[in-house]
Amino acid sequence: MSDRHLHIVAFDVPFPPNYGGVIDVFYKIRALHREGIRLHLHIIEYPGRGRAPELDPYCEEVFYYSRKTGLRSAFSFIPYIVKSRESEELMANLLKDDYPVLFEGMHSCYYIDDPRLSGRLLIYRESNIEHDYYLNLFKAERHIGKKAYFLVESLKLRLFQRKLKHAGCMLVVSESDTAYLKRRFPRHDIRYLPSFHANDGLNIPEGSGTYSLYHGNIEVPENEAAAEFLIRKVFAGCKHRLIIAGMNPPKRIVDLAARYDNIDVRSNPGDEELFELIRNAHANVLVTFQATGLKLKLLNTLFNGRHCIVNSQMLSGTGLESLCHIAESAADIRKKLNEIQDIPFKEDEMEKRQKILNRTYSNSGNADRLIEAVFGK
Repeated sequence: MSDRHLHIVAFDVPFPPNYGGVIDVFYKIRALHREGIRLHLHIIEYPGRGRAPELDPYCEEVFYYSRKTGLRSAFSFIPYIVKSRESEELMANLLKDDYPVLFEGMHSCYYIDDPRLSGRLLIYRESNIEHDYYLNLFKAERHIGKKAYFLVESLKLRLFQRKLKHAGCMLVVSESDTAYLKRRFPRHDIRYLPSFHANDGLNIPEGSGTYSLYHGNIEVPENEAAAEFLIRKVFAGCKHRLIIAGMNPPKRIVDLAARYDNIDVRSNPGDEELFELIRNAHANVLVTFQATGLKLKLLNTLFNGRHCIVNSQMLSGTGLESLCHIAESAADIRKKLNEIQDIPFKEDEMEKRQKILNRTYSNSGNADRLIEAVFGK
């Protein structure tokens, strides 16, 4: 049995892997377990997620800690997403040995500068440039109270970022974020390591479909804005059919889509239903208005779906431009839809995807890169 042990501090329960951040965590755990790494998983529970015995087979031990939500965590100079994950019980468990510690996202980094961990290899797993992400949430949000929260949190996160200097290694999900952190911390070990995901290989049907698909967690302001843009600016009055699928779509999006005969909303589809929607669509249309992190829905689409129409912000830092149809404006997207409507997806396109995705986005390959970063060759 391997003697390579690793602590992982997770910001939320990574099962079921049904939204961006926890998808990366869960499939990383699975890939590392396959490589023989002995994992000690620490989970700060988000209210309502529930504990997951499905994680036990992958780990030596799994610990759960309660998140400290409420005003006490809000009124602090430390970002709320970080302060609410403070736990001395967690620290006590980390101090039982001297194994490396992987902090998942800035959310879990409360103890990254704690002198009790000095001399340990501490790894920061980046998922976003968080202060930019929250600033964009501020811009997209409509509710005045939430806008204020996102703005204040963005300022706190910008200040907290300096504490990342205590990380011995940073593993970053996109090339653009890697370049940013290398400028910010020029003497640190900073490595590009894309997100782990659910796909072990391509699963794309040849041929054509009868609709376009947009999918995402629609209750997130960024995705709500994208869904509204596609409804109002692209598909309203258009001959093409659109399905919007995702978690907890706001009522105003459901009501807006209901005005148009060619637009349907599928609320909270299960994994199997969602992947069938991705696979059977003729085109997956993905737009975003903030170029942060790596959009896992883009990977899911490229591994499972036919034609993929995106704007450039969706591709930022991914190196996947050659696999997508790029369109910036509503008129550009409609033009692309018209151009590809009679073009079936063929085997040569599949082979091109396989080659490029395997080079950079293989879970097993990226597990090997992570292991080398932590334990050496």
